[in-house]
Amino acid sequence: MPATPTTPDTFDAARAVKRLVRESQTGALATLDADGAPYASLVQLATLPDGAPLLLLSQLARHTVNLQRDARVSLLVDEHRTGDELQGARAGLKGRIAALTEPEAIATARRRYLARHPDAAGFAGFSDFAFYRLEVESAHLVAGFGRIKDVDGTALATRIDDAAGVLAAEEGAAAHMNADHADAIQLYALHLIGTGPGHWKLVGLDPEGCDLMDGTQVRRLDFGQRVTNAQEMRAALVERANAARASAVQ
Repeated sequence: MPATPTTPDTFDAARAVKRLVRESQTGALATLDADGAPYASLVQLATLPDGAPLLLLSQLARHTVNLQRDARVSLLVDEHRTGDELQGARAGLKGRIAALTEPEAIATARRRYLARHPDAAGFAGFSDFAFYRLEVESAHLVAGFGRIKDVDGTALATRIDDAAGVLAAEEGAAAHMNADHADAIQLYALHLIGTGPGHWKLVGLDPEGCDLMDGTQVRRLDFGQRVTNAQEMRAALVERANAARASAVQ
């Protein structure tokens, strides 16, 4: 994760939480057992275009049985930093979870989830599995000294109601970038995000930015401004590539 500003009054807690969610591949999901006691389990994560956490759950799993009885859940995501684990940022999300039922929403969820977790393709179509969306009501962020903040869920959503063009173009744009502009994606990772060398690919686009993945590691690249149609999205990707090339020669 890129360094955040060191001045407390410039720290954007909502942005930090949104980045944690976008970059997390796994999280600890807490549900309520029949006796009311909390039960936590490890789950794989992706995100929907509006930033909502996306899970693929089996109806046979204990956490799914729990949430069908009580939809209130908590989800812990963290930065997975090497060294002292407690020095990395983490956020506890609270909200309600529900299975997706609309065919279009399921298709989008399947595509975005399998881009992040291709090994799940073998069971994603099983009848006892379903995609679940977490509606985040609040988040508690711990990101270092002076950076412990509560964030309202409304501040964590990426607006998509005016960005139908971006959503429609996402799949084709990602495929095009990975096939024809892999060099630009590597430049994004190396010079704008600050990763080491790798085999990065683009696994998601939305009005605020894109998600890059190498192996099981996901990193977020913000556009710096919202885009609402395919033309603006293409311009943002070109601008980011030009910025990365300029940074590479400095």
